[in-house]
Amino acid sequence: MAEDKEPSKDNRNDKNTKPKFNSNWIFVILILSVFAVQIFFTGKSSQKAGQREIEQMVINHDIEKVVVINKDHAEIFIKADSLRSGRYPDFEEQKSFGLQPQKPQYFHNFGTVELFEEFFAEVQEKAGYSEAEWIHLEYQTRKDYFGTFLGVILPFLLIAAVWIYFMRRMASGSGGAGGNIFSVGKSKAQIFDKDTHVKINFNDVAGLEEAKTEVMEIVDFLKNPKKYTSLGGKIPKGALLVGPPGTGKTLLAKAVAGEANVPFFSISGSDFVEMFVGVGASRVRDLFRQAKEKAPCIVFIDEIDAVGRARGRNPNFGANDERENTLNQLLTEMDGFGTNSGVIILAATNRADILDKALLRAGRFDRQIHVELPDLKEREAIFKVHLRPVKLDEKFDIAFLAKQTPGFSGADIANVCNEAALIAARGNKTVVEKQDFLDAIDRIIGGLEKKNKIISLEEKKTIAYHEAGHATCSWLLEHASPLLKVTIIPRGKALGAAWYLPEERSISTREHILDELAYALGGRAAEEIVIGKISTGALSDLEKVTKQAYAMVAWFGMSGEIGNMSYYDSSGQSDYGFTKPYSEKTAELIDSEAKKIVEESYLKAKEIISSNIDGLRQLADQLLEKEVIFSEDLERIFGKRRGDTTARDMTEQPKSIEDTAAV
Repeated sequence: MAEDKEPSKDNRNDKNTKPKFNSNWIFVILILSVFAVQIFFTGKSSQKAGQREIEQMVINHDIEKVVVINKDHAEIFIKADSLRSGRYPDFEEQKSFGLQPQKPQYFHNFGTVELFEEFFAEVQEKAGYSEAEWIHLEYQTRKDYFGTFLGVILPFLLIAAVWIYFMRRMASGSGGAGGNIFSVGKSKAQIFDKDTHVKINFNDVAGLEEAKTEVMEIVDFLKNPKKYTSLGGKIPKGALLVGPPGTGKTLLAKAVAGEANVPFFSISGSDFVEMFVGVGASRVRDLFRQAKEKAPCIVFIDEIDAVGRARGRNPNFGANDERENTLNQLLTEMDGFGTNSGVIILAATNRADILDKALLRAGRFDRQIHVELPDLKEREAIFKVHLRPVKLDEKFDIAFLAKQTPGFSGADIANVCNEAALIAARGNKTVVEKQDFLDAIDRIIGGLEKKNKIISLEEKKTIAYHEAGHATCSWLLEHASPLLKVTIIPRGKALGAAWYLPEERSISTREHILDELAYALGGRAAEEIVIGKISTGALSDLEKVTKQAYAMVAWFGMSGEIGNMSYYDSSGQSDYGFTKPYSEKTAELIDSEAKKIVEESYLKAKEIISSNIDGLRQLADQLLEKEVIFSEDLERIFGKRRGDTTARDMTEQPKSIEDTAAV
């Protein structure tokens, strides 16, 4: 089959190389024809003659005839013998070209025909013309058809020619699909087939083992459909990739395109949305028409939430929503009366909660593949992929990097690798070292160091005690995340920062959250106890604590007064609501319970600071002296962390996630 297709492709290329007739040549030929008629069917142009010249012609008996045209001017014809006499060197004996009429040698403009008749008669009498020699004026009425054509018809022809030219240019799609007014309803999908094959495959997608298993089965459906249909199964119509930004949803779809070896249509959800009414629905129809022609194939719609948002959530109440019309057409095409056999829909979004329920039902998206943030082993595999082009030290430990990047997505890890290479190049190194990656992680999390920022000694002391308060509370609280590094070097908008290594757990207990609130308030508590004043440096801490406290009360049911009630709306329908799902009395109760939780956490932080004031002062002094302290410094001052199973690894993990204190 492959051998039969190749010649047809070559023949098609041969046909395309043949010169095609351009209709614009018709207009060129018409214009050249007009000029040709003017050149070949008109003689030498006539010259103007005054009364003296006419009088001399009459005296010399050179005039053959005089024709008065439209009572406007007179045409004077000279005898052939007189032309050959040499008295008229500007004119030779004119020859006729068949249809060409005889042209006058001279013309004379006059005011009125009566005055010209009187003048011409007097001249002839003066020259002594006999009755036989007398020249009688001839009268003709002429219509200038060519002039009328040029003045009236030609402008319309030129306008029509210009209009046809631009319309053909626009219809030719010079701007690509959807780049002109005639193709505005055409699909903007980028097609990848055997001629434009995607080079990415599953080997380039690290981690995501469960997601890869799901999509690999879809690829197998397309390659061996009889394997499944023979048992009575049906090929799934669609799969929805759901997950946070940067986790590799689009990369996974590209790998499917590279592995499936079938036509792959890639389009963004925003490409369906247009200001013109009906354009989105038209593009959906055109996309599926093309997909049916190339079936079996895959259609990938990235960021489908741009067009798939649940109907009825548009804040423009009563308006004709073009997006909803597009969604209705998409629903019809995916599972309507028409059949889309062999067409599998892949879509990606990080906002699955706002999608229309009709879009998520079985028969449209039969499978929802969750692409979550990578765990420790998956991060290590992702690092191995992104570190392929990076020149590393021979003893470099990739597992170490995976431990330093909890909560990082695949895109974040790629950014770390690139930033580390740039930092190493900036330092004129031949290989990228461990410290370069640590500096890259710090820069990505906290921003660029601002060592030259002017900070007074009093402010620096406040920042030092603030960060020391965080460090003390986090080290002494059992359920708090272990602290790895504290610095008072400004980064980004933060004047000080503390790095923690949060435990990778799926659920959190009330004790975990309360300890997190306590060490977040440790900076404010240290300022109040040691310095006696509080500052604006706890802004980010207070914001975090307030949101967490309200979540405990209103979402997680962790308040004794509210009880096991949750006012969290996972569907997102309350976003455009005018009322809250609870009464004003309950709102006051939520406020008081959240405030109670924050106050209790603050008192807990103050209690820890007060009972360990000497250790706090030692940490603050070291921060003022060194500007950076690590977990081993805290272990030396406070001893080993209670209930910490990772204390032995902390000396090998000096950096991780940041908790800023923005002043």
